[in-house]
Amino acid sequence: MSPSVKSYGQWESPITGESFTARFVTLSQVRIDGADTYWVEGHPTDNGRNVLLRRNGMGQTMELLPMIDGVRLPDVRTRVHGYGGRAYAVHENILVFSDGFDDRVYLFDMSAPTVGLTALTPMEKKRYGDFEIDEVRSLVYAVCEDHTGQGEPVNTMVAIPLDGSAARDPKPIRTVFSGTDFCSAPTLSPDGSKLAWLSWNHPHMPWTQSVLHVGALTFEGDIDTHVTLVDREGVCVYEPRWTLRGDLIHVDDSSGWANLYRTEGFEWHEDEDAHAWTDRLRTRVLHPGQRAFSHPHWELGLHSYDNLDHEHLICSWSQDHTWHVGSVRLDNGLLEEWETGWWPIGNVASDEGRVVFLADSPTHAPAIVEITDSHAHVLRPSSEAEIAEEMISTAQTVRWTTSDGNEADGFYYAPVNPDFTAPDGELPPLIVSAHGGPTSSARPGLSIARQFWTTRGFAFLDVNYRGSTGSGREYREALNGQWGIIDVMDCADGARYLIDQGLVDPARVAIRGHSAGGFTALSALATTDVFTAGTSSSGVSDLHRMAQETHKFESHYFYTLLGSDNLDDPVWTERSPICHVQDIHAPLLLLQGTEDTIVLPSQSRSIYDALRELDRPVALVEFDGEGHSLRTAASIAKAWASELGFYATVWGFHADGAAEISVTTL
Repeated sequence: MSPSVKSYGQWESPITGESFTARFVTLSQVRIDGADTYWVEGHPTDNGRNVLLRRNGMGQTMELLPMIDGVRLPDVRTRVHGYGGRAYAVHENILVFSDGFDDRVYLFDMSAPTVGLTALTPMEKKRYGDFEIDEVRSLVYAVCEDHTGQGEPVNTMVAIPLDGSAARDPKPIRTVFSGTDFCSAPTLSPDGSKLAWLSWNHPHMPWTQSVLHVGALTFEGDIDTHVTLVDREGVCVYEPRWTLRGDLIHVDDSSGWANLYRTEGFEWHEDEDAHAWTDRLRTRVLHPGQRAFSHPHWELGLHSYDNLDHEHLICSWSQDHTWHVGSVRLDNGLLEEWETGWWPIGNVASDEGRVVFLADSPTHAPAIVEITDSHAHVLRPSSEAEIAEEMISTAQTVRWTTSDGNEADGFYYAPVNPDFTAPDGELPPLIVSAHGGPTSSARPGLSIARQFWTTRGFAFLDVNYRGSTGSGREYREALNGQWGIIDVMDCADGARYLIDQGLVDPARVAIRGHSAGGFTALSALATTDVFTAGTSSSGVSDLHRMAQETHKFESHYFYTLLGSDNLDDPVWTERSPICHVQDIHAPLLLLQGTEDTIVLPSQSRSIYDALRELDRPVALVEFDGEGHSLRTAASIAKAWASELGFYATVWGFHADGAAEISVTTL
């Protein structure tokens, strides 16, 4: 059957917000414990609840946590640092987790399931995450974020008893490390004698400058002797993890790239002083090169590599914004890539030679994949809805020269739908996407959310503007002091490049972004003329207000991005989109969660009101009860339909499944 002729943007697609959320879950926090595999699923159809699942050695998958107090199911989630991350730990049938509803820590003994859940912390204004179980001392180490006082919350590392003695009275919870603005990643040595962890202070972020610590533990679990392994100006440290032999692996970017390092000398010799190990530590690079073996710690519990056996690590790395998986020898650093057909996008875990990781591919949405006998097997897909391969638009790497003579790159996705073709001579509308962070990156794996657009006849450009990670520290630091300038330049020049190539319609070019990407989108509408529409989701519009209102984790981040820690510096006004509303003429859609504590709703409401006063075309869609990212099925579907309806209204066409959007003065 020949395809129907229909204008770009009006093609009918099997992908809708409702069909997506009905059969889709988010996957994260993959871990292995013996023959069992664990992970967390976010369920949009269950109000975004995070569910902990276990797949046992027999291939049975189940939700294993019982109800809390017999009245509600757990929400396995932590809010430490605002972005959360590692919300549980498991070790030989003992499972510890943070509940996202009450922020308490609970224990579940899987060998005695009828006992139910045991509360480990009291009801108070403290958050916990990044757990590490110490079975010998019957403790769990965790990052604690204390919100009980005035001003900024206090971050410490604590030891929580596993016997439940601190469930009513917090006194048994002991602070084992304090004195820095942030800490993370506690990891226990195989013999239980030492603990490694990370810390950093304002104005740094964990990927701009951080410190690696190692401490000897007392019998009670306190830090005794303490050494600092890495503490260098401008160097960040990621993911400390012990080998099976007791050496410490970490990733740092002292070479300009996030490379693997190995520290030896922690073993104890008979008849020597207990602190002798501190004088014989030797650190060497394991595999130097222009590869990134980890990525920024926006969330707790990154796990980009693990022990494969006593001689090898299983690791993942980024090269040209594409992720790879393979093994590296511990003795000589020899790296061997595994050709699996999958790109790792999350935790990589191994136990007794079994390898499991979160991955995607050009034609597969994120899934939990196990490697057995050199073959990949899907343990859990994120979506039960399959997209026909002929319906999938795959990434094409594009690179362009920027206005200042440098280079930027991204992934281009052409419109694809075998059921439709456009009229002769017509060019498709283009959506340019600016990722968040801005310290993040665009990846080329299958995204159903992206295919929502390409199957309808939109072209899509995912930009890895300067400031993105995965291309070395120099590329990331190029954004420092230039936020709102070169990210905008790279996005605008990417759009112009596709226009000059004759691939897209210059009259229908939109820019969109979430959070920091929303700031880039707003800035692009105010300072360039290439975009004829824009969408900002939880975007930053007022930098002064953002610096004063945002959470502790990012409260000093803008000093680096803007190159000034003086709020009276004119740069704070010059770069704030709210101060340039008179220059925004293209229609703007604002999407905002009402309970967002990272980018407060006032950021979207203020620029909406300012544009309305100027009689400029603008629309605001708010999502009651939602935070920085949308979690529920109804909100996700509404956001997709609203954005589609916005472009259809602005560019004057009918789109199947679009929501009606009222754009003021349009």
